[in-house]
Amino acid sequence: MSQPPLLVSNSDAVATLTLNRPDSKNALNRELVVALGNALQNVAQDPAVRAVVLAGAGESFCSGADLKSALSETDVNMEQRLDEFHVLIRAIVSAPKPFVAAIDGPAVGFGADLALACDLRVMSTRAYLQEKFVKIGLMPDGGGTFWLPRLVGLGRAMEMLLLGSKIEAELALSLGLTNRVVGPDSMLSTAQALASELAKGPPLALAQIRHSVRESFRGSIEDALTREKSGQLRLLASEDMMEGVQAWAQRREPKFQGK
Repeated sequence: MSQPPLLVSNSDAVATLTLNRPDSKNALNRELVVALGNALQNVAQDPAVRAVVLAGAGESFCSGADLKSALSETDVNMEQRLDEFHVLIRAIVSAPKPFVAAIDGPAVGFGADLALACDLRVMSTRAYLQEKFVKIGLMPDGGGTFWLPRLVGLGRAMEMLLLGSKIEAELALSLGLTNRVVGPDSMLSTAQALASELAKGPPLALAQIRHSVRESFRGSIEDALTREKSGQLRLLASEDMMEGVQAWAQRREPKFQGK
């Protein structure tokens, strides 16, 4: 019996989505892309899920698009396929809850873009990021040209994109591309612990912070202040805010409900 291309597990308020094609380093064929797109939509809409971990089975995160599978197909509509891949990035970015990428081994090509689209990243000591598109005469197509300049600056981003450079875990940490570097055996548990910490936070505030930070990439400081004012006024009227204040006054941990 063949294994499903995507594994979904839930622990408390954290959902873990595991790309499950280890023999191909979790390369993205159409079956996996569709399954991941559906799962991302489901966790975004599930009120019981407050944080999401994106991981890969085996010793790889994701080696990018499955080129062997794509080359074996006939009459492939590449524009449609790119749209299907973009569904994944848009789903992560637009979800009202935080995403943590748990990266072991390679995160290459679109796999790197998936990792960069997440809010936080945990890498194992043997993990690396690589926008390898240029090596086969292509360009990033999952947001790499958007994420990297904002995360590491224009000069570093140009080097990584134009040369297809491999970014090992320790360098990624020094550049701010990852939040933690740990041993392979504790990589997933570290990512899940980070997600559990996020899941205890106020869902409404986390959603507003994610939205405002991502929107800050365009517009002026006045636009940012307008967004923050609008978001803050909604949060000030929330039950979560009252719970947070009461918990602070009573010196206890808050129990946020997303209301």
